[in-house]
Amino acid sequence: MKKYLLLCLALAPLAHAQMPPQDTVKGAKDHPLLSRFAGARLVGYEVKEFDEAVIPAGKRVADKKDGPAFDKVLTLEGKVTRIAYNYPRDRSAVEVMRNYQAALDKAGLKTVFACAKENCGVSFGEYWRASRLSNNFVKGEIAYVQPFNYGRDDERYLLAKGTTADGTPVHVAVYSVAPVQDKNGGLYLEIVEGKPMEGDKVSASLNAADMAKGIAAEGKVAVYGVYFDTDKSEVKPESKAALGEMARLLQQNPQWKVYVVGHTDNQGALAHNLELSQKRAEAVVKALAADYKVDGKRLSAKGVASYAPVASNDAEPGREKNRRVELVKQ
Repeated sequence: MKKYLLLCLALAPLAHAQMPPQDTVKGAKDHPLLSRFAGARLVGYEVKEFDEAVIPAGKRVADKKDGPAFDKVLTLEGKVTRIAYNYPRDRSAVEVMRNYQAALDKAGLKTVFACAKENCGVSFGEYWRASRLSNNFVKGEIAYVQPFNYGRDDERYLLAKGTTADGTPVHVAVYSVAPVQDKNGGLYLEIVEGKPMEGDKVSASLNAADMAKGIAAEGKVAVYGVYFDTDKSEVKPESKAALGEMARLLQQNPQWKVYVVGHTDNQGALAHNLELSQKRAEAVVKALAADYKVDGKRLSAKGVASYAPVASNDAEPGREKNRRVELVKQ
């Protein structure tokens, strides 16, 4: 009996050593919206300020080609945060998931989809292991990525959506695997905040000759180099290049009269956007007349808000194209 007791005591430190003694990703931190499960260690971390994320919102099924697909997925854009944790073996996946469910409910997020084990569909855990939880993402010893492999058939999943305090739409995916075969538990969070992409990172303004060709072909030309702060109508200094080319176009064609038309995307109230687009068009007219000596009688400002989109407003890339100033020949 003494030998047996000594053997157990000797093995105990080895078992506990599998849990990371501390977080394995330098500089990583919990997301401010959602903390870690008590006792968990952070082992994978990535933040993209703006990216696309494809999130399962239904069971995994076999498609017509016998490959795995999903009943439903959500294709989201915004700030994407990915975090992986190990949690202690004396905690269950049920306990972990119910704690996250309670926290999300308390924060006002609504469940979009939830499943457990075989109810998640065909190789659901394999999808997460292969697409998100590889050795390249999970840092540290091999023991820290093993939970997501060994526990992938004992998984639970939850997708919830809501808004943050400032009104930003947010989706939270929580995926957990149970501690099996003496491995740690595994937990993965993917949080997508629907924040707009930072613009003005690349400039590409048409020159006067290109603008003239556009007007000759279509009677109008879109100008994307005129910048405004969000919900503001003051022309930003970064707009000088585009304004200069617009002025050159009008100076080279002194007989032309043009409408300066302001366009917005469909975010916000239409009445507000009509007023905003009108003020922006007027600001461009004022800048051309005051700073570039274009006769104001040749310019007429008109704001049309989101009435004339050139792309879909369902996602930020399309909305960005719709936010523009156009010169329309009278």
